[in-house]
Amino acid sequence: MGYFEPRPAESFEFKEIIYEKKDWVARVTINRPHAYNAYSTLTLFEMTQAFLDASWDDGIAVVVLTGAGDKAFCTGGDVKEYESVFTKKPRDYWKWMGAFVQAHDTFRNIGKPTIARINGMVAGGGNEWNLSADLAVCADHATIRQVGTRVGSVACGGASQFLPIVIGDRRAREMLFTCDPITAQQALEWGLVNKVVPYADLDKAVDELCQKLINKFPECTRYTKQQVNFWKDFVWNLTIGHAKDWLSLHYMAIEPYEGMKAFVEKRQPDYLGVRRLAAEGKSSEFLWGPYVHTCSKCGAKGIPESFSYCGQCGAKL
Repeated sequence: MGYFEPRPAESFEFKEIIYEKKDWVARVTINRPHAYNAYSTLTLFEMTQAFLDASWDDGIAVVVLTGAGDKAFCTGGDVKEYESVFTKKPRDYWKWMGAFVQAHDTFRNIGKPTIARINGMVAGGGNEWNLSADLAVCADHATIRQVGTRVGSVACGGASQFLPIVIGDRRAREMLFTCDPITAQQALEWGLVNKVVPYADLDKAVDELCQKLINKFPECTRYTKQQVNFWKDFVWNLTIGHAKDWLSLHYMAIEPYEGMKAFVEKRQPDYLGVRRLAAEGKSSEFLWGPYVHTCSKCGAKGIPESFSYCGQCGAKL
């Protein structure tokens, strides 16, 4: 008694999302326009709460996910948080990924149709939210891109799993490998979105789609969703645990350090510099080389290969 009774949306007092419920529709808006609606750890926690509430509320028939403003739908995880936290404590990324997986699992298994209202730029993990949604209505000025290999990561939080299902293998590889943006019209032609409209007509188009979904039987809709989720569920459950562990370990390597430092510093990553290290037989995995030296003066061990002096006592190696 009480657990399954609907709560007013305003009772949640969210800080990084806007949650609204009205006329059978729940709307979740990522409210971080200063960061192009990139999500932080807190955002993920709040999204999970809102999705669970919408799932349990029998007064809700459709869930709409969008971003604040008209510049960005969502640009993925907050790279500044990644750079400042996870390159220093990679094990904490494993914890963060747990929150990410929980948010996506709650969204995909919400038991009701979901719509991505794409109001602007979509990048990285933002496209993973688009792919996790059942349907997408896109403003004509929006672009969609993956960015993993540009910033030292891998888009295996849904994109590498779902893009081949949604747009086909070759187009998926193109998006994942090149990180080139595609236009809203391309996204429509490729099947990545369902409809493209001028921004001024976006809410009208979303509302019209919501009405079509509201006027269907809820139990039949819920089970239809469960059935068509099969291939996504299959590949997700086979890969996401591996992704969680690999990405966490990967934060100890050069690539995320250089890629995310470059993003924060607003410069081009030194891609060729990393390649040259490997081509010259040097370490392209460790920032300062493998931990091979021992100081003959103080006995410090595990000193990186490229160091000329002991970091403990300053003696020449």
